[in-house]
Amino acid sequence: MKMLRGTGLFALGLSLAVSGCHSVLEANDPDIVTQASSAAGAVALRNGVILRFAQAMDGSGDAPDGFFLLGGLMADEWISGDTFEQRNTTDWRTTVFTNSFLATIFRSAGRVRNEGQAAVIALRQFSPSPVSNIGQMFALIAFSENQVSEFFCNGIPFSELDGNNIIFGDPVSYDSGYARAVNHADSALAFVAGPDSAKIRQLATVIKARALLNRGQYAAAAAAAATVATSFQYLNTHSVNSTDNVLWLQSFSLRRYVLADNEGTNGLNFRSAGDPRIPLGGLVNSFDNTVLNVPSQAIWINRADGVVIASGIEARLIEAEGALRAGNTGTFIQMLNAARATKAGLAPLADPGTAVARENLLFRERAFWLFGTGHRLGDLRRLMRQYNRSANSVFPIGIASKGTPYGSDVNFPIPQAEQNNPNSPQAACTDRLP
Repeated sequence: MKMLRGTGLFALGLSLAVSGCHSVLEANDPDIVTQASSAAGAVALRNGVILRFAQAMDGSGDAPDGFFLLGGLMADEWISGDTFEQRNTTDWRTTVFTNSFLATIFRSAGRVRNEGQAAVIALRQFSPSPVSNIGQMFALIAFSENQVSEFFCNGIPFSELDGNNIIFGDPVSYDSGYARAVNHADSALAFVAGPDSAKIRQLATVIKARALLNRGQYAAAAAAAATVATSFQYLNTHSVNSTDNVLWLQSFSLRRYVLADNEGTNGLNFRSAGDPRIPLGGLVNSFDNTVLNVPSQAIWINRADGVVIASGIEARLIEAEGALRAGNTGTFIQMLNAARATKAGLAPLADPGTAVARENLLFRERAFWLFGTGHRLGDLRRLMRQYNRSANSVFPIGIASKGTPYGSDVNFPIPQAEQNNPNSPQAACTDRLP
């Protein structure tokens, strides 16, 4: 097996071995496996992608916070209880392209994509059975592409690795990123035979439906979601031997992230709602003692707790939105209640009676069901893009918890490190539209 090093580029998160001193970006590093020459090597690649994916989204590792925490911090799920500028400016919606935390999540998603593609090649050649292992790799690639597109501005470069050669990507729109995710989810669905096939099929289907929803293809998204069982769950797992659950680490343990409540006028009442989907722990002070005596989240209270990244509940929510967009109010409420019936303490919902109230209800249900799992920032952007809401009506506004005015960000800029890509614009984004 050949060991290669990742550059600082999102393009790779992988790398080229070097000869001579032509670039300060290139060096050997024996901890990253990117090619395999045996069945054992192919399995090692697959296992590495699974770990990379968990670290990128909700585990400790390359990214100190991961996608799920940072997205919720820009939205209204968390407020910063920390001294780090990277977290504070994210909370205040004033991120800059030099924010090192953005560079780490950007790079981590690139590693999932490129190492996932390498794993697909190796598995097909050296370990083609069970086929569902190949489908799983395509599904994680699709998830990463969708997640990047939900978080970042227009101008995302999706670069590739051809053997030892970087093929630098041109900057594309986030909608093109969603299209890539749909295509890779379809590839996953083509490789779902054998053990775990049902689980991988449903994972890929939820990812595809989510990306279709992001593209505004509501009927197609709902049709896909309808094939997923309500009981389905796919978890990122964690271990004290590999990667902590970073949602536990940064919120429950270190208290650098504080559960938000009515943040900036528009935020939802995640603490005070008394909703069983977000159980509360004891009263705590934030790491920096700027937020005092507030309950912590008690969803993830152990360092190895799993995190649901796709589920049948999400499928029902997607079906509900498809029905709402089609004007079928009865099915809309039916799908929301099908999800609520799975959780003790949730009463059935009734039709709130107006189009705006139904939209508000849908996105509130999504916020509480999908809390902390990387959906909320994308949903706030969709409220602007697809439901004609203004930024000042959906994002936190006014004065933040530390006395700093909120800015105008509705997404993250392309990190400075990506300017090493000769095809990437020197500006942080081609635009910051929702």
